[in-house]
Amino acid sequence: MSHDFEDIRESVRRLCADFPGSYWQAKDRDRAYPGEFVAALTEAGFLSVLIPEEYGGSGLGLRAATAILEEVHRSGCNGGACHAQMYVMGTLLKHGSAAQKAMYLPKVATGELRLQAFGVTEPTSGTDTTRIRTFARRDGDDYVVSGQKIWISRAEHSDLMVLLVRTTAREDAARPADGMSVLLVDMREAIGNGLTIRPIRTMLNHATTELFFDDLRVPAANLIGEEGKGFRYILDGMNAERILIASECIGDGRFFIDRASAYASERSVFGRAIGENQGVQFPIARAHVQLSAASLMVDKAAAMFDVGEPCGTEANMAKMLASEASWYAADMCVQTHGGFGFAEEYDIERKFRETRLYRVAPISTNLILSHVATHALKLPKSF
Repeated sequence: MSHDFEDIRESVRRLCADFPGSYWQAKDRDRAYPGEFVAALTEAGFLSVLIPEEYGGSGLGLRAATAILEEVHRSGCNGGACHAQMYVMGTLLKHGSAAQKAMYLPKVATGELRLQAFGVTEPTSGTDTTRIRTFARRDGDDYVVSGQKIWISRAEHSDLMVLLVRTTAREDAARPADGMSVLLVDMREAIGNGLTIRPIRTMLNHATTELFFDDLRVPAANLIGEEGKGFRYILDGMNAERILIASECIGDGRFFIDRASAYASERSVFGRAIGENQGVQFPIARAHVQLSAASLMVDKAAAMFDVGEPCGTEANMAKMLASEASWYAADMCVQTHGGFGFAEEYDIERKFRETRLYRVAPISTNLILSHVATHALKLPKSF
């Protein structure tokens, strides 16, 4: 609920006040990474909120993390530059060895290491993860990785990457989800030694890239968990990602509603505030209703995740409802502002572009509907 974790929310709001719209406008204009903002979040301990205290984190649950990201986005900032640091490490935390966790998690908590890259999607597989082709062949004490990934955000700004590969060909595995493994890749050593990063310019400043692996050697000691069981390991990370991004959408939606309400109250046309017109105020009210309902679904999914209950369906529903509510709110906000909604200085157009992403990523609406149909409603699979 929005009133929960109020101390954390207030701290986030104070931090975000140091990064006003002009800061984000400049970063957006130059397609630059908001390093100062990420450093401030790291120093404040917000990015290590899910890391246990024994490794230098706060040891809080996903609901606390959703509160942080919601407030970041409601303040007009963008957590997309670093939100993966919250959920990517979950694969290491839950399935890594004691030595791996001791080696990496404390440094991730302090910001000495950035673990923000999550290498799953490929050009030929999309959301059909079982059809990835990037292959890791065992050669002595190393895995030799060859293949390609796409839409990998923050690869240029991350020291480590959780990488999903095949170690057994799909046709040789007992089940399509078998034969995949997770490697922890040290990007600092990999770049130029078998890993090439190619930035992809998009409609928003999201630092997304395409990765090419050409016989990249990764120490076998960097295998997370058991070989061949990697698909199961990343599922929790995917659920956390969807819930956290849903919370960002809630924050975006509140940003748009806040801005639209203020503008509609202040803007005078034909001698009165435009907010007096039901044609203006009703869409704002509808956005609030839709967002309030979506927020409850996000909170439910996060609460289930925190107590270890299966929450794949709830995570998907939360992401879908929140992304659709924020997109409605974004469109409403532009409409309320009229021409000013397209002006850079108002920040509406930037946030409009940013929130549109989440109807597609990290999973599209159609795939969510397919999941709900087959898993919750037990309808026959269409593929």
